[in-house]
Amino acid sequence: MTHARSDRNFRMAAHIVLIILSICTILPFMIMISSSLSGENDVIANGYPIVPRSIDLAAYRYIFSTGSQLIRAYGVTVIVTIIGTIASLSITLTFAFALSQDKMPGAKIMMLMVVITMLFNGGLVPTYYVYTQIFHIKDTLPALIVPGLLMNAFNLILVRNYFRNSIPPALMEAARIDGCSKFGGFLKIVLPLSKPIIATIGLMTALGYWNDWGNGLYYITSTKYQSVQQVLRLMINSSSYLQQMGINSGIEALEIPMNTVRMAIGVVAVIPVMIAYPFFQNYFVKGITIGAVKE
Repeated sequence: MTHARSDRNFRMAAHIVLIILSICTILPFMIMISSSLSGENDVIANGYPIVPRSIDLAAYRYIFSTGSQLIRAYGVTVIVTIIGTIASLSITLTFAFALSQDKMPGAKIMMLMVVITMLFNGGLVPTYYVYTQIFHIKDTLPALIVPGLLMNAFNLILVRNYFRNSIPPALMEAARIDGCSKFGGFLKIVLPLSKPIIATIGLMTALGYWNDWGNGLYYITSTKYQSVQQVLRLMINSSSYLQQMGINSGIEALEIPMNTVRMAIGVVAVIPVMIAYPFFQNYFVKGITIGAVKE
């Protein structure tokens, strides 16, 4: 009886803590969305509200009146996220599958090299020189895809552990006996059984591409290839950039609701992620749990 009561009290305390943490997590999003729907004068006079005192869509009207700049940035971000995620998944899954094979020659050496990349890198200046002077990807879409995000060593280890712990070797052996090649077994057996880990690293990789602004800061100078995160950063850090966008759209600087526009841009940038996450949540938890198990 005492044990049951103690267990009940622990669960109650855990639920209270989790509810508080959930509120702390959700509150910034509520403030951001509420402020984007508020009037500029209300925000200046009363601060950023949790619930809008009155609905004013001026910030969104301004954003979409800017036309090609924001739309192009959104398109660039979508394209980079899709291409980058697919490329990253392809490389990570195939590489991890090779490393998960017990008889793979040199697997331990390659795994050591992967772990080393988690601890050391070449540094910003040599990396910048290689990509701009040797590969010549500055001011191109590959500049937003390749540097630093194409393959992640942490994701690779998660997938490798998942393959080792969750894919029975007997399945691959049965496929080999039936005449299926190693790559065929990978496509027809391993991948269908790996939906949780694929969804997990796919979501993390997509989030990395969607939220990335560092590559744009280093390698993009042309507005043609600016991402949503770059535009958001420029808007947050520079009122003159907001004014310039307004002038290009025929809007006077005095009419620009700068505070609410910043919030509205944040909403525009984060809403797709918030919509997509619930569909991957179950896979995400399962993939992280199984992939993180040490052999």
